[in-house]
Amino acid sequence: MRILVVCGAGASSTFVAQRVRHAAQDRGLPYTAFAGTEQSLPIDLDAADVVLVGPHLSHALPRIHADAAHRGTTVVLLPADIFGDLDGTRTLTLVRDAIGAAGGSAPIAGAPPPA
Repeated sequence: MRILVVCGAGASSTFVAQRVRHAAQDRGLPYTAFAGTEQSLPIDLDAADVVLVGPHLSHALPRIHADAAHRGTTVVLLPADIFGDLDGTRTLTLVRDAIGAAGGSAPIAGAPPPA
């Protein structure tokens, strides 16, 4: 499972990616996590199974949803308090819940279906 964490400039996403990567490793899960920015998203999406979108990018969610839908990538809008998840376990739970809800496919979590 390849998890892309996206924020505006890449700083906060780096911390979230590192934390969720460690949480997955602690549980023996074969997940990788990497950080990206809103600008690098079109390229980074090709390497991701799940995209975690920083709460400050909620305005871009419809565009991210559309870009991810073409690739079958699950999108999750992170809650505003996610940066307090210091050990990554809560973020990992969000990923696992989104994947479980997808049932093996990749619906988009946290966003309305396309019109």
